[in-house]
Amino acid sequence: MSKFITDESERLKRFPEWVREFGLKYKSKTANLYMVHGNIRDFLPKETGEGEFIFAEIHQYIAEIIFGNQGIIAYYNPSEGVSFCTEAMAREYSSVLSKSYPDTDASDFVSREPEKSFFYLEKYFLMRTPKDRKTSSPRMVLIVDYAEYIVPGGDLLRISDSDRFCLVTLNRWANNKDFTAGDVSIILLTENLTDISPRLLGSSRTVKVGVPFPDESVRASFLRSREQEGLLLLDRGLTADRVASVTSGLNLMNLEHLILERYEENKVLTMEYLGQKKKEMIEHEAAGLLEFMETEYDLNAVSGHDFVKKQLRNHAKAVKRGQTEVVPMGYLIAGPIGTGKSFMVSAFAGEIGIPMVKFRNFRSKWQGESEANLEKVLNILKSMAPVAVMIDEADAYLGDRDQDGDSGTSNRVFAQIASFMGDTSFRGKIIWFLITCRPDLLPIDLKRQGRAEEHFALFYPETNAEKVALFETLVKKLKFGVRNFPVADLFKKYSHDVSGAEIESMLIRAMQRAVTEGRTMISKDDMDEVMEDFIPPQYPHAIRLQNLVAAVECTSKKMVPKRFQLDNTQMVREIQELKTLLGERK
Repeated sequence: MSKFITDESERLKRFPEWVREFGLKYKSKTANLYMVHGNIRDFLPKETGEGEFIFAEIHQYIAEIIFGNQGIIAYYNPSEGVSFCTEAMAREYSSVLSKSYPDTDASDFVSREPEKSFFYLEKYFLMRTPKDRKTSSPRMVLIVDYAEYIVPGGDLLRISDSDRFCLVTLNRWANNKDFTAGDVSIILLTENLTDISPRLLGSSRTVKVGVPFPDESVRASFLRSREQEGLLLLDRGLTADRVASVTSGLNLMNLEHLILERYEENKVLTMEYLGQKKKEMIEHEAAGLLEFMETEYDLNAVSGHDFVKKQLRNHAKAVKRGQTEVVPMGYLIAGPIGTGKSFMVSAFAGEIGIPMVKFRNFRSKWQGESEANLEKVLNILKSMAPVAVMIDEADAYLGDRDQDGDSGTSNRVFAQIASFMGDTSFRGKIIWFLITCRPDLLPIDLKRQGRAEEHFALFYPETNAEKVALFETLVKKLKFGVRNFPVADLFKKYSHDVSGAEIESMLIRAMQRAVTEGRTMISKDDMDEVMEDFIPPQYPHAIRLQNLVAAVECTSKKMVPKRFQLDNTQMVREIQELKTLLGERK
Protein backbone atom coordinates (compact mmCIF):
# COMPACT_ATOMS: atom_id res chain seq x y z
CA MET A 1 0.00 0.00 0.00
CA SER A 2 1.40 3.40 -0.96
CA LYS A 3 2.64 5.86 1.58
CA PHE A 4 0.04 8.32 0.30
CA ILE A 5 -2.88 6.26 1.64
CA THR A 6 -1.36 4.79 4.81
CA ASP A 7 -2.39 6.26 8.14
CA GLU A 8 -4.89 8.35 6.22
CA SER A 9 -6.57 10.11 9.14
CA GLU A 10 -3.26 11.53 10.36
CA ARG A 11 -1.66 12.22 6.98
CA LEU A 12 -4.52 13.73 5.03
CA LYS A 13 -5.80 16.04 7.74
CA ARG A 14 -2.74 18.26 7.24
CA PHE A 15 -3.63 18.77 3.60
CA PRO A 16 -6.22 21.22 2.23
CA GLU A 17 -9.67 19.94 1.37
CA TRP A 18 -8.96 19.44 -2.34
CA VAL A 19 -6.07 17.07 -1.57
CA ARG A 20 -8.20 15.11 0.90
CA GLU A 21 -10.87 14.77 -1.79
CA PHE A 22 -8.25 13.60 -4.27
CA GLY A 23 -6.81 11.17 -1.70
CA LEU A 24 -10.14 9.49 -1.04
CA LYS A 25 -10.77 8.99 -4.77
CA TYR A 26 -7.26 7.68 -5.24
CA LYS A 27 -7.61 5.22 -2.38
CA SER A 28 -10.92 3.89 -3.72
CA LYS A 29 -9.21 2.77 -6.97
CA THR A 30 -12.37 3.53 -8.92
CA ALA A 31 -10.82 6.18 -11.17
CA ASN A 32 -7.50 6.96 -12.80
CA LEU A 33 -8.18 10.24 -14.65
CA TYR A 34 -8.22 13.40 -12.55
CA MET A 35 -8.89 16.99 -13.63
CA VAL A 36 -7.21 19.42 -11.21
CA HIS A 37 -8.37 22.97 -11.91
CA GLY A 38 -8.66 26.45 -10.42
CA ASN A 39 -5.84 28.23 -8.60
CA ILE A 40 -3.11 25.91 -9.89
CA ARG A 41 -0.59 28.62 -10.87
CA ASP A 42 0.19 29.40 -7.26
CA PHE A 43 2.15 28.28 -4.21
CA LEU A 44 0.06 25.52 -2.65
CA PRO A 45 0.03 24.92 1.13
CA LYS A 46 0.44 21.90 3.37
CA GLU A 47 0.12 22.35 7.12
CA THR A 48 3.21 21.36 9.09
CA GLY A 49 2.21 22.57 12.55
CA GLU A 50 -0.23 24.79 14.40
CA GLY A 51 -1.12 27.40 11.78
CA GLU A 52 2.14 26.98 9.87
CA PHE A 53 2.51 25.72 6.29
CA ILE A 54 5.04 24.73 3.69
CA PHE A 55 4.48 25.92 0.14
CA ALA A 56 5.27 24.50 -3.29
CA GLU A 57 4.25 24.98 -6.92
CA ILE A 58 1.85 22.49 -8.46
CA HIS A 59 4.31 20.03 -10.06
CA GLN A 60 6.49 19.81 -6.96
CA TYR A 61 3.42 19.72 -4.74
CA ILE A 62 1.91 16.69 -6.46
CA ALA A 63 5.20 14.83 -6.96
CA GLU A 64 6.98 15.47 -3.68
CA ILE A 65 4.40 16.53 -1.10
CA ILE A 66 1.48 14.32 -2.13
CA PHE A 67 3.25 11.30 -3.66
CA GLY A 68 6.62 11.56 -1.91
CA ASN A 69 8.58 11.17 -5.19
CA GLN A 70 7.85 7.43 -5.12
CA GLY A 71 7.28 5.22 -8.16
CA ILE A 72 7.44 6.79 -11.62
CA ILE A 73 6.19 10.38 -11.91
CA ALA A 74 6.20 11.84 -15.42
CA TYR A 75 5.27 15.28 -16.72
CA TYR A 76 3.98 16.27 -20.13
CA ASN A 77 3.12 19.61 -21.70
CA PRO A 78 2.92 20.55 -25.41
CA SER A 79 5.93 22.87 -25.14
CA GLU A 80 8.49 20.57 -23.48
CA GLY A 81 7.23 17.06 -24.14
CA VAL A 82 7.82 14.34 -21.52
CA SER A 83 10.07 14.80 -18.49
CA PHE A 84 10.40 13.10 -15.12
CA CYS A 85 10.51 13.94 -11.46
CA THR A 86 14.06 12.55 -11.09
CA GLU A 87 16.91 11.52 -13.38
CA ALA A 88 16.61 7.95 -12.12
CA MET A 89 12.98 7.80 -13.27
CA ALA A 90 13.93 9.16 -16.70
CA ARG A 91 16.71 6.56 -17.12
CA GLU A 92 14.42 3.73 -16.07
CA TYR A 93 11.72 4.83 -18.55
CA SER A 94 14.18 5.12 -21.43
CA SER A 95 15.85 1.80 -20.59
CA VAL A 96 12.59 -0.19 -20.57
CA LEU A 97 11.36 1.28 -23.87
CA SER A 98 14.74 0.97 -25.62
CA LYS A 99 14.74 -2.77 -25.02
CA SER A 100 11.28 -3.16 -26.55
CA TYR A 101 11.80 -0.63 -29.38
CA PRO A 102 15.52 -0.81 -30.17
CA ASP A 103 15.15 0.77 -33.62
CA THR A 104 13.24 3.80 -32.36
CA ASP A 105 14.94 7.15 -31.79
CA ALA A 106 14.91 7.73 -28.02
CA SER A 107 13.71 11.31 -28.59
CA ASP A 108 10.33 9.88 -29.71
CA PHE A 109 9.80 8.49 -26.20
CA VAL A 110 9.72 12.05 -24.81
CA SER A 111 8.44 13.89 -27.89
CA ARG A 112 6.41 17.08 -27.71
CA GLU A 113 4.04 15.48 -30.24
CA PRO A 114 1.35 13.65 -28.22
CA GLU A 115 0.82 11.06 -30.98
CA LYS A 116 4.33 9.79 -30.23
CA SER A 117 4.80 10.42 -26.51
CA PHE A 118 1.34 9.19 -25.45
CA PHE A 119 1.83 6.01 -27.50
CA TYR A 120 5.07 5.16 -25.71
CA LEU A 121 3.83 6.27 -22.28
CA GLU A 122 0.90 3.87 -22.62
CA LYS A 123 3.19 1.02 -23.67
CA TYR A 124 5.43 1.72 -20.70
CA PHE A 125 2.53 1.83 -18.22
CA LEU A 126 1.21 -1.50 -19.50
CA MET A 127 4.67 -3.10 -19.35
CA ARG A 128 5.02 -2.08 -15.71
CA THR A 129 1.49 -3.19 -14.75
CA PRO A 130 1.57 -6.81 -13.46
CA LYS A 131 -0.66 -9.27 -15.26
CA ASP A 132 -1.33 -10.98 -11.95
CA ARG A 133 -3.71 -8.69 -10.07
CA LYS A 134 -2.46 -10.08 -6.75
CA THR A 135 1.00 -8.70 -7.40
CA SER A 136 1.52 -5.16 -6.10
CA SER A 137 1.91 -2.57 -8.82
CA PRO A 138 4.44 0.25 -8.75
CA ARG A 139 2.86 3.68 -8.69
CA MET A 140 2.86 5.50 -12.04
CA VAL A 141 1.65 9.08 -12.37
CA LEU A 142 1.45 11.21 -15.51
CA ILE A 143 0.87 14.93 -14.91
CA VAL A 144 -0.37 16.64 -18.08
CA ASP A 145 -0.09 20.42 -17.83
CA TYR A 146 -1.95 22.94 -20.01
CA ALA A 147 -4.49 20.24 -20.78
CA GLU A 148 -6.71 22.79 -22.55
CA TYR A 149 -4.20 22.82 -25.43
CA ILE A 150 -4.42 19.09 -26.11
CA VAL A 151 -8.13 18.45 -25.41
CA PRO A 152 -9.68 21.88 -26.05
CA GLY A 153 -13.38 22.59 -25.86
CA GLY A 154 -15.30 23.11 -29.06
CA ASP A 155 -17.07 21.28 -31.84
CA LEU A 156 -15.50 17.93 -32.74
CA LEU A 157 -15.68 18.87 -36.41
CA ARG A 158 -13.42 21.87 -35.81
CA ILE A 159 -10.64 20.39 -33.71
CA SER A 160 -7.40 19.09 -35.24
CA ASP A 161 -6.49 15.44 -35.82
CA SER A 162 -3.95 15.72 -33.01
CA ASP A 163 -6.62 16.99 -30.61
CA ARG A 164 -8.91 14.12 -31.61
CA PHE A 165 -6.10 11.66 -30.95
CA CYS A 166 -5.56 13.11 -27.47
CA LEU A 167 -9.28 13.12 -26.68
CA VAL A 168 -9.70 9.47 -27.69
CA THR A 169 -6.51 8.42 -25.91
CA LEU A 170 -7.43 10.09 -22.61
CA ASN A 171 -10.94 8.66 -22.78
CA ARG A 172 -9.46 5.21 -23.34
CA TRP A 173 -7.10 5.65 -20.44
CA ALA A 174 -9.94 6.79 -18.19
CA ASN A 175 -11.76 3.52 -18.96
CA ASN A 176 -8.70 1.25 -19.02
CA LYS A 177 -9.27 -1.49 -16.44
CA ASP A 178 -5.58 -2.34 -16.32
CA PHE A 179 -4.78 1.26 -15.41
CA THR A 180 -7.48 1.28 -12.74
CA ALA A 181 -6.54 -2.08 -11.25
CA GLY A 182 -2.88 -1.12 -11.34
CA ASP A 183 -1.55 2.09 -9.86
CA VAL A 184 -1.64 4.36 -12.94
CA SER A 185 -3.02 7.89 -12.48
CA ILE A 186 -3.39 10.57 -15.15
CA ILE A 187 -3.66 14.09 -13.72
CA LEU A 188 -4.70 16.87 -16.09
CA LEU A 189 -4.00 20.46 -15.03
CA THR A 190 -6.04 23.43 -16.27
CA GLU A 191 -7.17 26.72 -14.80
CA ASN A 192 -10.66 26.68 -16.33
CA LEU A 193 -12.77 23.57 -16.78
CA THR A 194 -14.73 25.24 -19.54
CA ASP A 195 -11.56 25.26 -21.68
CA ILE A 196 -11.62 21.44 -21.75
CA SER A 197 -13.52 19.23 -24.19
CA PRO A 198 -16.98 18.61 -22.71
CA ARG A 199 -16.80 14.97 -23.85
CA LEU A 200 -13.88 14.37 -21.50
CA LEU A 201 -15.11 16.73 -18.82
CA GLY A 202 -18.56 15.18 -18.74
CA SER A 203 -17.33 11.61 -18.53
CA SER A 204 -18.37 9.73 -15.41
CA ARG A 205 -14.80 8.40 -15.26
CA THR A 206 -13.26 11.86 -14.89
CA VAL A 207 -12.76 13.10 -11.33
CA LYS A 208 -12.76 16.90 -11.05
CA VAL A 209 -10.90 18.51 -8.14
CA GLY A 210 -10.86 22.29 -7.65
CA VAL A 211 -7.94 24.15 -6.07
CA PRO A 212 -9.24 27.25 -4.22
CA PHE A 213 -7.54 30.58 -3.63
CA PRO A 214 -5.72 30.75 -0.27
CA ASP A 215 -7.76 31.78 2.75
CA GLU A 216 -6.65 34.31 5.35
CA SER A 217 -4.81 31.81 7.57
CA VAL A 218 -2.78 30.51 4.62
CA ARG A 219 -1.95 34.03 3.46
CA ALA A 220 -0.87 34.96 6.99
CA SER A 221 1.43 31.94 7.27
CA PHE A 222 2.96 32.68 3.87
CA LEU A 223 3.57 36.32 4.83
CA ARG A 224 5.14 35.32 8.15
CA SER A 225 7.49 32.96 6.32
CA ARG A 226 8.62 35.79 4.06
CA GLU A 227 8.98 38.06 7.08
CA GLN A 228 11.27 35.53 8.75
CA GLU A 229 13.39 35.49 5.59
CA GLY A 230 13.74 39.27 5.86
CA LEU A 231 11.86 39.92 2.60
CA LEU A 232 8.65 41.41 3.99
CA LEU A 233 9.11 45.11 4.75
CA LEU A 234 6.09 46.49 6.61
CA ASP A 235 5.03 50.00 7.50
CA ARG A 236 5.03 50.88 11.19
CA GLY A 237 2.06 49.30 12.94
CA LEU A 238 1.34 46.90 10.07
CA THR A 239 1.65 43.15 10.72
CA ALA A 240 1.63 40.05 8.53
CA ASP A 241 -1.77 39.10 9.96
CA ARG A 242 -3.18 42.53 9.14
CA VAL A 243 -1.88 42.32 5.56
CA ALA A 244 -3.46 38.87 5.25
CA SER A 245 -6.84 40.21 6.39
CA VAL A 246 -6.98 42.89 3.67
CA THR A 247 -5.65 40.86 0.74
CA SER A 248 -8.62 38.57 0.03
CA GLY A 249 -8.80 37.87 -3.69
CA LEU A 250 -5.02 37.69 -4.09
CA ASN A 251 -3.18 34.39 -4.39
CA LEU A 252 0.26 33.74 -2.95
CA MET A 253 2.02 34.45 -6.24
CA ASN A 254 0.42 37.91 -6.18
CA LEU A 255 1.65 38.44 -2.62
CA GLU A 256 5.14 37.25 -3.56
CA HIS A 257 5.22 39.81 -6.36
CA LEU A 258 4.17 42.59 -3.96
CA ILE A 259 6.75 41.58 -1.36
CA LEU A 260 9.68 41.28 -3.76
CA GLU A 261 8.78 44.48 -5.62
CA ARG A 262 8.91 46.52 -2.41
CA TYR A 263 11.99 44.66 -1.18
CA GLU A 264 13.93 45.46 -4.37
CA GLU A 265 12.87 49.10 -4.07
CA ASN A 266 13.78 49.08 -0.35
CA LYS A 267 10.32 50.46 0.48
CA VAL A 268 7.84 49.33 3.10
CA LEU A 269 4.36 47.98 2.35
CA THR A 270 1.68 50.50 3.32
CA MET A 271 -2.09 50.13 3.47
CA GLU A 272 -2.51 52.64 0.66
CA TYR A 273 -0.05 50.73 -1.55
CA LEU A 274 -1.75 47.40 -0.72
CA GLY A 275 -5.18 48.77 -1.62
CA GLN A 276 -4.03 50.11 -4.97
CA LYS A 277 -2.03 47.01 -5.93
CA LYS A 278 -4.81 44.66 -4.86
CA LYS A 279 -7.20 46.46 -7.18
CA GLU A 280 -4.71 46.37 -10.07
CA MET A 281 -3.82 42.70 -9.56
CA ILE A 282 -7.39 41.45 -9.32
CA GLU A 283 -8.43 43.42 -12.41
CA HIS A 284 -5.38 42.00 -14.21
CA GLU A 285 -6.08 38.47 -12.97
CA ALA A 286 -9.64 38.83 -14.24
CA ALA A 287 -8.25 39.91 -17.63
CA GLY A 288 -10.18 43.18 -17.44
CA LEU A 289 -13.51 41.40 -16.89
CA LEU A 290 -14.02 42.92 -13.42
CA GLU A 291 -13.84 46.59 -12.55
CA PHE A 292 -13.52 47.90 -8.99
CA MET A 293 -16.13 50.50 -8.09
CA GLU A 294 -15.26 53.39 -5.82
CA THR A 295 -17.33 53.23 -2.62
CA GLU A 296 -16.32 56.46 -0.90
CA TYR A 297 -19.97 57.29 -0.05
CA ASP A 298 -22.40 55.59 2.29
CA LEU A 299 -26.20 55.73 2.29
CA ASN A 300 -26.17 59.15 3.97
CA ALA A 301 -25.14 60.54 0.58
CA VAL A 302 -28.37 59.28 -1.03
CA SER A 303 -31.31 61.67 -1.13
CA GLY A 304 -34.86 60.34 -0.87
CA HIS A 305 -35.80 56.66 -1.32
CA ASP A 306 -36.17 56.43 2.48
CA PHE A 307 -37.81 52.99 2.55
CA VAL A 308 -35.11 51.42 0.38
CA LYS A 309 -32.32 53.05 2.41
CA LYS A 310 -33.85 51.77 5.67
CA GLN A 311 -33.99 48.22 4.35
CA LEU A 312 -30.42 48.36 3.04
CA ARG A 313 -29.15 49.78 6.34
CA ASN A 314 -30.77 46.90 8.24
CA HIS A 315 -29.12 44.40 5.90
CA ALA A 316 -25.77 46.20 6.24
CA LYS A 317 -25.96 45.88 10.03
CA ALA A 318 -26.64 42.15 9.69
CA VAL A 319 -23.56 41.72 7.46
CA LYS A 320 -21.37 43.60 9.95
CA ARG A 321 -22.66 41.46 12.83
CA GLY A 322 -22.01 38.28 10.87
CA GLN A 323 -25.72 37.39 10.70
CA THR A 324 -25.41 36.37 7.07
CA GLU A 325 -28.38 33.99 7.27
CA VAL A 326 -30.79 36.97 7.15
CA VAL A 327 -29.03 38.80 4.31
CA PRO A 328 -30.61 38.43 0.85
CA MET A 329 -28.61 36.50 -1.73
CA GLY A 330 -29.12 39.39 -4.09
CA TYR A 331 -31.15 42.45 -5.01
CA LEU A 332 -33.02 43.59 -8.07
CA ILE A 333 -32.80 47.38 -8.30
CA ALA A 334 -35.31 48.73 -10.81
CA GLY A 335 -36.59 52.15 -11.83
CA PRO A 336 -36.53 54.57 -14.75
CA ILE A 337 -33.30 56.01 -16.09
CA GLY A 338 -31.61 58.69 -14.01
CA THR A 339 -32.92 57.65 -10.57
CA GLY A 340 -29.48 56.86 -9.13
CA LYS A 341 -29.69 53.06 -9.07
CA SER A 342 -25.95 52.51 -9.49
CA PHE A 343 -25.12 55.19 -6.93
CA MET A 344 -27.49 53.61 -4.40
CA VAL A 345 -25.75 50.25 -4.80
CA SER A 346 -22.31 51.81 -4.51
CA ALA A 347 -23.40 53.66 -1.36
CA PHE A 348 -24.63 50.38 0.16
CA ALA A 349 -21.20 48.81 -0.39
CA GLY A 350 -19.68 51.83 1.33
CA GLU A 351 -22.12 51.40 4.21
CA ILE A 352 -20.88 47.84 4.80
CA GLY A 353 -17.25 48.67 4.08
CA ILE A 354 -16.69 45.86 1.59
CA PRO A 355 -15.27 46.09 -1.93
CA MET A 356 -17.62 46.32 -4.89
CA VAL A 357 -16.88 45.11 -8.39
CA LYS A 358 -18.75 45.56 -11.62
CA PHE A 359 -19.02 42.93 -14.33
CA ARG A 360 -17.57 44.02 -17.63
CA ASN A 361 -18.33 42.33 -20.93
CA PHE A 362 -16.93 38.80 -20.72
CA ARG A 363 -18.58 37.63 -23.92
CA SER A 364 -16.30 36.69 -26.81
CA LYS A 365 -16.92 35.83 -30.44
CA TRP A 366 -14.77 32.71 -30.01
CA GLN A 367 -16.64 29.58 -29.00
CA GLY A 368 -15.94 28.50 -25.43
CA GLU A 369 -14.10 31.68 -24.47
CA SER A 370 -17.13 33.37 -22.90
CA GLU A 371 -17.67 30.41 -20.58
CA ALA A 372 -13.96 30.31 -19.68
CA ASN A 373 -13.94 34.05 -18.96
CA LEU A 374 -16.97 33.71 -16.71
CA GLU A 375 -15.50 30.74 -14.84
CA LYS A 376 -12.35 32.75 -14.12
CA VAL A 377 -14.40 35.71 -12.85
CA LEU A 378 -16.57 33.55 -10.59
CA ASN A 379 -13.50 31.89 -9.05
CA ILE A 380 -12.04 35.31 -8.29
CA LEU A 381 -15.31 36.40 -6.65
CA LYS A 382 -15.17 33.36 -4.36
CA SER A 383 -11.69 34.36 -3.24
CA MET A 384 -12.67 38.01 -2.64
CA ALA A 385 -15.62 37.32 -0.33
CA PRO A 386 -17.13 39.33 1.23
CA VAL A 387 -17.77 41.33 -1.93
CA ALA A 388 -20.67 43.12 -3.62
CA VAL A 389 -21.20 42.48 -7.33
CA MET A 390 -22.98 44.99 -9.55
CA ILE A 391 -24.40 44.00 -12.93
CA ASP A 392 -25.70 47.10 -14.67
CA GLU A 393 -28.21 46.81 -17.52
CA ALA A 394 -28.77 43.27 -16.27
CA ASP A 395 -31.60 42.53 -18.69
CA ALA A 396 -29.28 43.00 -21.68
CA TYR A 397 -26.12 41.70 -20.01
CA LEU A 398 -27.22 38.32 -18.67
CA GLY A 399 -29.45 37.01 -21.46
CA ASP A 400 -31.66 33.99 -20.78
CA ARG A 401 -32.03 30.26 -21.34
CA ASP A 402 -33.89 30.67 -24.62
CA GLN A 403 -31.44 32.74 -26.68
CA ASP A 404 -30.53 31.28 -30.06
CA GLY A 405 -27.97 31.94 -32.75
CA ASP A 406 -24.70 31.58 -30.84
CA SER A 407 -24.21 27.79 -30.67
CA GLY A 408 -25.67 27.65 -27.16
CA THR A 409 -23.13 30.04 -25.60
CA SER A 410 -25.79 32.32 -24.08
CA ASN A 411 -27.62 29.33 -22.60
CA ARG A 412 -24.46 27.99 -20.99
CA VAL A 413 -23.39 31.42 -19.69
CA PHE A 414 -26.84 32.00 -18.23
CA ALA A 415 -26.78 28.58 -16.55
CA GLN A 416 -23.33 29.31 -15.04
CA ILE A 417 -24.44 32.61 -13.54
CA ALA A 418 -27.81 31.31 -12.33
CA SER A 419 -26.19 28.32 -10.63
CA PHE A 420 -23.53 30.44 -8.95
CA MET A 421 -26.00 33.08 -7.78
CA GLY A 422 -28.17 30.38 -6.23
CA ASP A 423 -25.37 28.81 -4.15
CA THR A 424 -26.55 29.54 -0.60
CA SER A 425 -23.07 28.91 0.84
CA PHE A 426 -22.24 32.43 -0.43
CA ARG A 427 -25.16 34.12 1.36
CA GLY A 428 -23.87 37.34 2.91
CA LYS A 429 -20.46 36.79 1.32
CA ILE A 430 -21.19 37.51 -2.34
CA ILE A 431 -24.05 40.00 -2.63
CA TRP A 432 -25.54 40.47 -6.08
CA PHE A 433 -27.12 43.64 -7.42
CA LEU A 434 -28.97 43.37 -10.71
CA ILE A 435 -29.68 46.88 -11.97
CA THR A 436 -32.15 47.52 -14.76
CA CYS A 437 -34.79 49.97 -15.92
CA ARG A 438 -36.64 47.04 -17.54
CA PRO A 439 -37.02 44.29 -14.92
CA ASP A 440 -39.78 42.74 -17.02
CA LEU A 441 -37.10 41.67 -19.53
CA LEU A 442 -35.02 39.91 -16.87
CA PRO A 443 -35.57 36.12 -16.76
CA ILE A 444 -37.69 34.85 -13.88
CA ASP A 445 -34.93 32.37 -13.02
CA LEU A 446 -32.74 35.23 -11.75
CA LYS A 447 -35.52 37.16 -10.00
CA ARG A 448 -36.82 34.30 -7.91
CA GLN A 449 -36.18 33.68 -4.21
CA GLY A 450 -32.71 32.27 -3.62
CA ARG A 451 -31.14 34.63 -6.17
CA ALA A 452 -32.26 38.27 -6.46
CA GLU A 453 -34.58 37.97 -3.46
CA GLU A 454 -35.31 41.63 -2.67
CA HIS A 455 -36.82 43.76 -5.42
CA PHE A 456 -36.42 47.49 -4.82
CA ALA A 457 -37.54 50.30 -7.10
CA LEU A 458 -36.40 53.92 -7.27
CA PHE A 459 -38.65 56.63 -8.70
CA TYR A 460 -38.30 60.29 -9.63
CA PRO A 461 -38.84 62.80 -6.79
CA GLU A 462 -42.52 63.71 -6.56
CA THR A 463 -42.67 66.77 -4.31
CA ASN A 464 -40.77 70.04 -4.35
CA ALA A 465 -39.25 69.13 -0.99
CA GLU A 466 -37.83 65.91 -2.47
CA LYS A 467 -36.41 67.83 -5.43
CA VAL A 468 -34.76 70.37 -3.13
CA ALA A 469 -33.27 67.61 -0.96
CA LEU A 470 -31.89 65.92 -4.07
CA PHE A 471 -30.51 69.26 -5.33
CA GLU A 472 -28.67 69.82 -2.03
CA THR A 473 -27.27 66.28 -2.02
CA LEU A 474 -25.93 66.68 -5.54
CA VAL A 475 -24.31 70.01 -4.65
CA LYS A 476 -22.37 68.20 -1.91
CA LYS A 477 -21.47 65.34 -4.22
CA LEU A 478 -20.22 67.69 -6.96
CA LYS A 479 -18.57 69.99 -4.39
CA PHE A 480 -19.92 73.08 -6.14
CA GLY A 481 -20.25 76.47 -4.52
CA VAL A 482 -23.86 77.69 -4.57
CA ARG A 483 -25.12 81.05 -3.32
CA ASN A 484 -27.97 80.98 -0.83
CA PHE A 485 -31.25 81.34 -2.70
CA PRO A 486 -34.69 79.65 -2.50
CA VAL A 487 -34.23 76.85 -5.03
CA ALA A 488 -37.72 75.60 -4.12
CA ASP A 489 -39.17 78.62 -5.94
CA LEU A 490 -37.44 77.48 -9.14
CA PHE A 491 -38.81 73.96 -8.86
CA LYS A 492 -42.30 75.46 -8.45
CA LYS A 493 -41.76 77.68 -11.46
CA TYR A 494 -40.50 74.79 -13.62
CA SER A 495 -42.68 71.97 -12.36
CA HIS A 496 -41.98 69.22 -14.87
CA ASP A 497 -40.71 65.82 -13.67
CA VAL A 498 -36.94 65.63 -13.32
CA SER A 499 -34.61 62.80 -12.39
CA GLY A 500 -31.50 63.06 -10.25
CA ALA A 501 -29.37 62.75 -13.38
CA GLU A 502 -31.17 65.72 -14.93
CA ILE A 503 -30.77 67.89 -11.82
CA GLU A 504 -27.08 67.01 -11.80
CA SER A 505 -26.81 67.98 -15.46
CA MET A 506 -28.51 71.32 -14.70
CA LEU A 507 -26.03 72.01 -11.89
CA ILE A 508 -23.09 71.29 -14.18
CA ARG A 509 -24.47 73.62 -16.86
CA ALA A 510 -25.04 76.34 -14.24
CA MET A 511 -21.49 75.94 -12.98
CA GLN A 512 -20.18 76.21 -16.52
CA ARG A 513 -22.08 79.49 -16.92
CA ALA A 514 -20.61 80.83 -13.67
CA VAL A 515 -17.05 79.82 -14.58
CA THR A 516 -17.41 81.39 -18.03
CA GLU A 517 -18.23 84.69 -16.32
CA GLY A 518 -15.30 84.35 -13.93
CA ARG A 519 -17.31 83.35 -10.87
CA THR A 520 -16.79 80.40 -8.52
CA MET A 521 -20.34 80.08 -7.19
CA ILE A 522 -23.69 79.30 -8.82
CA SER A 523 -26.28 82.06 -8.52
CA LYS A 524 -30.06 81.99 -8.72
CA ASP A 525 -29.87 83.57 -12.20
CA ASP A 526 -27.58 80.76 -13.37
CA MET A 527 -30.05 78.10 -12.26
CA ASP A 528 -33.05 80.05 -13.55
CA GLU A 529 -31.59 80.38 -17.03
CA VAL A 530 -30.52 76.73 -17.16
CA MET A 531 -33.90 75.43 -15.92
CA GLU A 532 -35.82 77.67 -18.32
CA ASP A 533 -33.73 76.37 -21.20
CA PHE A 534 -34.03 72.74 -20.10
CA ILE A 535 -36.20 70.53 -22.34
CA PRO A 536 -37.88 67.60 -20.53
CA PRO A 537 -37.32 64.10 -21.95
CA GLN A 538 -39.07 63.52 -25.25
CA TYR A 539 -39.76 59.83 -24.56
CA PRO A 540 -42.64 59.94 -22.02
CA HIS A 541 -44.05 56.57 -23.08
CA ALA A 542 -40.76 54.81 -22.41
CA ILE A 543 -40.42 56.51 -18.99
CA ARG A 544 -44.02 55.63 -18.12
CA LEU A 545 -43.36 52.00 -19.06
CA GLN A 546 -40.19 51.91 -16.94
CA ASN A 547 -42.09 53.31 -13.96
CA LEU A 548 -44.92 50.79 -14.29
CA VAL A 549 -42.76 47.68 -14.67
CA ALA A 550 -40.66 48.83 -11.68
CA ALA A 551 -43.83 49.26 -9.60
CA VAL A 552 -45.09 45.81 -10.58
CA GLU A 553 -41.76 44.25 -9.65
CA CYS A 554 -41.52 45.70 -6.11
CA THR A 555 -41.59 43.24 -3.24
CA SER A 556 -43.07 45.90 -0.92
CA LYS A 557 -45.96 48.32 -1.53
CA LYS A 558 -44.41 50.91 0.80
CA MET A 559 -41.82 51.99 -1.75
CA VAL A 560 -44.33 52.55 -4.59
CA PRO A 561 -45.57 56.14 -5.06
CA LYS A 562 -49.36 56.54 -4.86
CA ARG A 563 -49.63 57.48 -8.54
CA PHE A 564 -48.35 54.00 -9.45
CA GLN A 565 -50.41 52.07 -6.88
CA LEU A 566 -52.94 50.99 -9.49
CA ASP A 567 -55.08 47.91 -9.84
CA ASN A 568 -52.84 45.07 -11.01
CA THR A 569 -55.03 44.23 -14.00
CA GLN A 570 -55.07 47.87 -15.05
CA MET A 571 -51.28 48.09 -14.76
CA VAL A 572 -50.70 44.95 -16.81
CA ARG A 573 -53.06 46.19 -19.50
CA GLU A 574 -51.34 49.60 -19.66
CA ILE A 575 -47.91 47.95 -19.79
CA GLN A 576 -48.99 45.86 -22.77
CA GLU A 577 -50.44 48.92 -24.50
CA LEU A 578 -47.20 50.87 -23.99
CA LYS A 579 -45.11 47.99 -25.31
CA THR A 580 -47.29 47.84 -28.41
CA LEU A 581 -47.02 51.60 -28.83
CA LEU A 582 -43.21 51.36 -28.58
CA GLY A 583 -43.08 48.52 -31.10
CA GLU A 584 -42.04 45.78 -28.69
CA ARG A 585 -42.97 42.20 -29.40
CA LYS A 586 -43.84 41.27 -25.86
